[in-house]
Amino acid sequence: MPPGGVSLDELQAARAEIDEIDAQMAALFCRRMEAVKQVAAYKRKHGMVVLDAAREEEVVRKSSARLGDQKEEYGAYYEDFVRYLMSLSRAMQRRLLGSDTVAYQGVEGAFSHIALERLFPHSAQKSCETFAGVVKAVENGDAVYGVLPFENSYAGDVSEVLDLCYAHPGICVWDMYDLPVVQNLLGVKGAVLSDVRQVLSHPQALWQCDAYLKNLGVQTREAKNTAAAAKEVAEQNDPALAAIASYETAGLYGLEVLAPHINESRTNTTRFIVIGRECRAAGNRFNLLFTVDHKAGALARVMRIIGENGFNMECIKSRPMKDCPWEYYFYAELVGDIAAAGTQTLMHELEAVCRTVRLLGVYTRKEVAYERYTEERKPTHEIDHAAARGQL
Repeated sequence: MPPGGVSLDELQAARAEIDEIDAQMAALFCRRMEAVKQVAAYKRKHGMVVLDAAREEEVVRKSSARLGDQKEEYGAYYEDFVRYLMSLSRAMQRRLLGSDTVAYQGVEGAFSHIALERLFPHSAQKSCETFAGVVKAVENGDAVYGVLPFENSYAGDVSEVLDLCYAHPGICVWDMYDLPVVQNLLGVKGAVLSDVRQVLSHPQALWQCDAYLKNLGVQTREAKNTAAAAKEVAEQNDPALAAIASYETAGLYGLEVLAPHINESRTNTTRFIVIGRECRAAGNRFNLLFTVDHKAGALARVMRIIGENGFNMECIKSRPMKDCPWEYYFYAELVGDIAAAGTQTLMHELEAVCRTVRLLGVYTRKEVAYERYTEERKPTHEIDHAAARGQL
């Protein structure tokens, strides 16, 4: 008997059973998607939007309850399965209704594009030159959602994006996604590290990798973004020229990874927001934009109300109001469900003490396993070496 207690015959029997179940699931999946077509047809006829957040949360609750005594063991996995299944249903509905376009800033291979691919793998994509262009695309209906960088754990806020959210009250935050940023040195095929004389990339990427580049003793040059840098290296086909960018970008432009994971911070993460024209009805986080009178204790009253109502404020930021010198607006992230009765009490109390208060977005945040992500994104040869060292 093998160490795990399962014989080869039992393993083969288990795999055969999985194959049989998968065949049944394929047929059921097709039946489900046929029903989704009918839902899409109804929504088209009645002018309804694709996302019904309250309905989706109810489906998740009912689905989890069906597990019965096995909910404790499989509940979390099954909930993820149901949510992913519903995301596929939404993607198909948007395609059928002609509303499946998602906007991002930059070009293919940029980190915003990578985040979009993870969040909306089945959607049409619209590239915009600027962050404001993404907001405009969503506002005008040219895109149903937009993906924008919001904050980096190493470099801080993307203040322009927060200012755009404040300046456009018709925009809301529909989701947040944390993308671990792994910077790599990329070169043309056949190049080796000793060939490199100049490295180009986005200024922030050069800064994140400053210690490595100084040790390498090369010149640096700024590019519009990491993907543009990789594209130029590919076009120049010069082994003396290298770019700093992601693994995905290397594959997109046919480059090789000369040195992996060269950024100084091993937990470098960029938080992206997904913007839309309507907020979710439920989630485990929500964020607010508010202003207060320029008086002693005004902000303290807001903080006290949040605390007294039992909410954990994970973040608060201030930004200058462009048309009001030395006046500021505030951004806050709170843990809680906007649909709960206690949240409505909080909002009413804040409205009484704030000059203005606006719900910016509602979303559900899940933690990202950074180390697992970085292992999954390593080049094959590096995974082999790590496995040989017993690290995987």
